Amino acid sequence: MFVCSCFGVTEAQVQQHAENGACTPRQIASACKAGTDCGSCVRRIQAILGRGALPRRDLADQGRPVIAGLEEYEDLGEAA
Repeated sequence: MFVCSCFGVTEAQVQQHAENGACTPRQIASACKAGTDCGSCVRRIQAILGRGALPRRDLADQGRPVIAGLEEYEDLGEAA
């Protein structure tokens, strides 16, 4: 099913971008332009992001770095 009619973006595509790390409608827009024209799909994108597994959100919930390359600093909090 299409989420963004302006750019022909499907729900499956939005979910794939979310699985690849996009956590916000703005990050989805950067990945596929959805939500950047008329904006009527932004609430639908928010709803999709609000459910299912989101890798970066899961990492944040665990207190781990969500930005690639910060894993090496993960133990600094324990040392302090």
